[in-house]
Amino acid sequence: MKHSENFNELGLNDESLKAITKKGFEEPTPIQALVIPLLLSCNKDIVGQAQTGTGKTAAFGLPIIEKIQTGKKEVQALILAPTRELAIQVVDEMNSYKGSRRISILPVYGGQSIDNQIRRLKQGVEIVVGTPGRIIDHLKRKTLTLDEISFMVLDEADEMLNMGFIEDIELILSKTNSEKRVLLFSATMPNRIVNLAKNFMGEYELLKVKSEQLTVNLTDQIYFEVNSSDKFEALCRIIDIEKEFYGLIFCRTKLDVDSISNKLSDRGYDAAGLHGDISQHQRERTLNSFKKKRTTILVASDVAARGIDINDLTHVINFAIPYDPEAYVHRIGRTGRAGKQGTAITFITPSEYRRLMNIQKFANVEIRKEKLPKIKDLINMKRNIIVEEIKTIIHSEKYFENKKVADKLLEDFKPDEVIAALLSHAYKDDFSEDKYVEIIEPSRTRQRNSRRSFSPDLKGKTRLFIALGRKDGMSARKLVDMIKDKAMVESRNINDVQVYDNFSFANLPFEDAEEVIRVFRNKGRDKKPLVVKAKGKEKSSQDSSQKHRGKNWRKRKN
Repeated sequence: MKHSENFNELGLNDESLKAITKKGFEEPTPIQALVIPLLLSCNKDIVGQAQTGTGKTAAFGLPIIEKIQTGKKEVQALILAPTRELAIQVVDEMNSYKGSRRISILPVYGGQSIDNQIRRLKQGVEIVVGTPGRIIDHLKRKTLTLDEISFMVLDEADEMLNMGFIEDIELILSKTNSEKRVLLFSATMPNRIVNLAKNFMGEYELLKVKSEQLTVNLTDQIYFEVNSSDKFEALCRIIDIEKEFYGLIFCRTKLDVDSISNKLSDRGYDAAGLHGDISQHQRERTLNSFKKKRTTILVASDVAARGIDINDLTHVINFAIPYDPEAYVHRIGRTGRAGKQGTAITFITPSEYRRLMNIQKFANVEIRKEKLPKIKDLINMKRNIIVEEIKTIIHSEKYFENKKVADKLLEDFKPDEVIAALLSHAYKDDFSEDKYVEIIEPSRTRQRNSRRSFSPDLKGKTRLFIALGRKDGMSARKLVDMIKDKAMVESRNINDVQVYDNFSFANLPFEDAEEVIRVFRNKGRDKKPLVVKAKGKEKSSQDSSQKHRGKNWRKRKN
């Protein structure tokens, strides 16, 4: 099937197209090109197979928003997501697509006040995006009814299967009306998902995005984890630390291309931008300047970068990580050509870690993490470059026109004083730390207000102290179930559980432990933390219990 290369050809209305234009997207991804026209034009159910991060939210979100009937109090669409982070991400993205349309989209997940969710549901919500556990909580309380929904979306169904949610999904589906359309999206199609489709879906269309397994052998691939607000400063540091930088910088939208290329030019870099709205004449001029190295930095979107064939690029930088893993491979394939080594750098925010891991798996390569160069390292590098440049001038004997000035200065001052003064005069700004902005390490805790996720320490384990024990009716099984249900942690990740009379212990991976601490931070007596990081050796005595309650009770992850 030939994919459309233009959003205008997919059947979307003007309001949707306006929202897409505002976001700066140039063309639909393969899954969007397949799903959107079918979802708009017929009533079939859809099974979409595509990798995480390929633009599935827009694929189902744009048509659903167009088909929602405003003014109805009943929920018209339910979107199930495996994690609270994905639920929040889906809500944020769908809100950006609705434009001026008065549609209410509510995230529903554990760890958030259920009373606030109930209040919002009573007020009337058209679209609910939630995790299975919390959706079931509302169904049991009868605060959510699904007998009038038009759309049921299962996003990342294989991930929900891996997390043990398949029975929950089946229960939720059993509470819905038979007239709805079911949209199931999954990167893989194990038998249980195929059976789910057969049992709960009507006549459905299977839409599959084909993936080629591509590798890049001559490209050193690394990534830097930075906050969104620090990406530009990080980019400048990468450019500055290199002796020779001749690179292509990829952005996701036309707006980003214009913004970053203009900011680079303002800082004195030889940079230009290229995207789909640039005329053919301007495109040819920009590319010609880049190929002749009059411009050494080209900022481009994926669409505009097509047809660029340059063999000696030193760097390709993903300023924004692409949605499509194949796009990543094609981007970085522009360096490491003609037998020359190249470097591919990707900037990710903490919440994009999972997408990076999917790309790494798809491309079958290692993308290693590095730390950004410090300001002092940059300044030392600049000093070394200047030394090499001056040595080159001396060896070439291209300094005689200034020999008289040098002789005059040396009549009154020592040679080292003259050289130092000249360097200060010529490179004053380059050697100043004030020129650089400090880049703050991304937070590794989830912050409720910023809705920020983080990349997990996959090797690290954390021992947790839980202020509940046998006297509170706890057993190892009940403790695991409580953590699994409230914090959406897989039970297989909860290990070495020890339950005593007044308290308990459990081991969890760093990522999960931080989330459990956050979820239970105000759940203990007097709204104190119910879970904290354990300190010291475990003791089963009453004295140990009192010690933990008195000393560790007030500790919490800030």
